[in-house]
Amino acid sequence: MTARVPAVGVIGTGAVGQAVCGAVVAAGLCDRLLVASRTVEQAAALVDDLDDMRTSLGSPVRPAAAEAEELRACAAVVVAARAAFTNTRSRDVRMGGAQANSPVIRFLAGQFTGYPGTVLVVTNPVDLLTRLFAEVSGCPRAFGIGSSLDTARYRLTLARLLDVPVGAVAGHVIGEHGDAHVVCASSTTVNGLPVPVPLQQVRDELTARPGRINAGIGRTRCGPAGAVTSTLRLACGVEDGTTELSAPHGEAWLGIPVRFTGGQPLPSLPPLDAAEARQLEAASSKLRAAYPAVRGVPLQPLPSGRNGP
Repeated sequence: MTARVPAVGVIGTGAVGQAVCGAVVAAGLCDRLLVASRTVEQAAALVDDLDDMRTSLGSPVRPAAAEAEELRACAAVVVAARAAFTNTRSRDVRMGGAQANSPVIRFLAGQFTGYPGTVLVVTNPVDLLTRLFAEVSGCPRAFGIGSSLDTARYRLTLARLLDVPVGAVAGHVIGEHGDAHVVCASSTTVNGLPVPVPLQQVRDELTARPGRINAGIGRTRCGPAGAVTSTLRLACGVEDGTTELSAPHGEAWLGIPVRFTGGQPLPSLPPLDAAEARQLEAASSKLRAAYPAVRGVPLQPLPSGRNGP
């Protein structure tokens, strides 16, 4: 495709940051890709690797190393930075990074005070940390990637269970990007028609899939990169469409469908049955209760360690 976005920035050169940068270059999404990391050497090394990729592909994207504050000139910035910590949780796994990652997000948010562009937060727990970034920075277009990946996994899983093309499946996963996700089975369709959804099989796969990927290759990376790249197309006005993003809903931030038209977002919650509405309120209550502890973590210098969620 012809590059239509002047510049996109990515903060973080860990597994997910690398995958996001590679996907942006392969998609030819922008003219310039600015990469920021903990050190100039990390960013420069990834840029060299990306230059090799764009030369082979003939991509129009020109990558360059930059400081985080230089990314304010970009139309959109992807935050894929994380602290170094060991997550020992077996349940509510994504919540395990709350205390470690919140100082990283607060530090970066302070560098983007009043930034008018789009920010896509990837760092977990993404619903809490997107809200933190938005409140500290005052950025009006901060969204979290999470439920968009859950929805992609849902559509793929259901397509396999029903033996239909994945493109025929339309449906959403909303709520928390975590244990309190909500499968919108009541509004799911195949080829435009309602279908019975085998909910237990779907939930089992949505729960098991991330752990299976992490156990095999250490971290999910390609799936999040795909979700980020498709969302950048929408948020930057390259194309219109709907995706599921962490955004304000009631008194919490959680995953809801957001419709982009010409780059302008409009929350578009699907109709929910009674059980789904209760599950969404439970997810909201959980995130509201967890947020004060994240918001109250003192600001610290950017911790040392690997980047990428």
